[in-house]
Amino acid sequence: MALIAGVDSSTQATKIVVRRAEDGALVRTGRAPHPDGTEVDPEAWWRAFQEAASGGLLEGVEAIAVAAQQHGLVALDEQDRVVRPALLWNDTRAAGAAADLVAELGGPKAWADAVGSVPVSSFTVAKLRWLAEQEPENASRAVRAVLPHDWLTRRITGAQEAVTDRGDASGTGYFSPGEGAYRDDLVRLAFGRELLLPRVAGPGEALECAPAPGREALRAAGVGTGDNMGAALGLGLRPGDVAVSVGTSGTAFASVPRPTADERGLVSGFADAAGGFLPLVCTLNAARVLEAGATALQVGREEFDRLVLSAGPGAEGLVLLPYLEGERTPNLPEAAGRLDGITGANLRPANIARAFVEGMLCGLADAVDALADNGVPVERVLLIGGGARSEAVKTLAPQVFGRPVLVPEDSEYVADGAARQAAWALLGGAEPPEWGTGAQTEEWTGEAAPEVRERYAEVRAHLQAQNP
Repeated sequence: MALIAGVDSSTQATKIVVRRAEDGALVRTGRAPHPDGTEVDPEAWWRAFQEAASGGLLEGVEAIAVAAQQHGLVALDEQDRVVRPALLWNDTRAAGAAADLVAELGGPKAWADAVGSVPVSSFTVAKLRWLAEQEPENASRAVRAVLPHDWLTRRITGAQEAVTDRGDASGTGYFSPGEGAYRDDLVRLAFGRELLLPRVAGPGEALECAPAPGREALRAAGVGTGDNMGAALGLGLRPGDVAVSVGTSGTAFASVPRPTADERGLVSGFADAAGGFLPLVCTLNAARVLEAGATALQVGREEFDRLVLSAGPGAEGLVLLPYLEGERTPNLPEAAGRLDGITGANLRPANIARAFVEGMLCGLADAVDALADNGVPVERVLLIGGGARSEAVKTLAPQVFGRPVLVPEDSEYVADGAARQAAWALLGGAEPPEWGTGAQTEEWTGEAAPEVRERYAEVRAHLQAQNP
């Protein structure tokens, strides 16, 4: 059977899976880390890709595709050289620029109507405004704007043409998923002039790929996509499914047949990688909250889980607002986290650990509710990401969400989605190949604890009133 590869170029690492094109069977994997930070030289992604692909990982691979972190701005000059380090999705310096752009177009509804989303600091359009205002010399050199997956796909394929897909393009803030076209007027609004933008290829389109040492068999590439779109493709989301990913960021998303537009700005109305749409809610703080809790208590992850499960629902009144890096939803980029309700009786390691997990899950439960409020059916919650491996997270999630939670078998779903797209490009057809993706191996249930959500909502509302 033909071999294909999927690449997940995430915030923290490059992960590559090699699978069989016809049935998706896993053959081998590779991984390499990325540098920390909220901006990075794109060459670091290329070096990580080469390291992850070393040792003959891509030998015999005939097609490849890349799914990468959304929203990042890679500005290029006339010679397609990088103007400055790429600004990543989790860089919040553009928060003021985003607020200005929202006001200049006429408010949140105007943006929701135009592109299905209301920009916040993570969106590429806000980063364009920040670059124009804060680094005018770099801005003057920029002639092209591409996204992380665009840049890496072009580097791998050796193509002259910059190409993107509708899914990742929909996270820029200057592409309309409903119209399937760029809004050049919004680029001008943000940057003061036009920029060259990648061609938006169709779902399943095959790109030419120049073979290179270590991948001599390579003859095609998928167009690639954003990480959340890749995860949806890797999971094989069906109507009624909502995926909740507990990674560096937290996301809740679903694949639906019609575009969405939330003028509150809670739900981003993205496109998916297969011709449909992907309403999504993103929080900045997810798995890192678990890490911070374990670090604060000076325990390992297993002991942290044990502490969580030894405490009762509500942590005896302790509530954590987990805004450790500011927050995107709700849009509080300058906010700090807070531990509320402290008394001499409840300030115990087990309650603190429980509050960290409940706080993180409450933020994600709010995200699921926001999708439902926008007409997205929620029949099943699929929990994925590194944080989903935690016994404490799996146990508490049904209590906080008030719904049964399915935990698919552990896999690199972003890379899997990219691999499925690569197989689509290689094999052709109107739809991506059916691989039996997203097989559930665990179902977690528990009695709902609405008092946890209620207390969290009180504390969150108090903070939002202080940060209008």
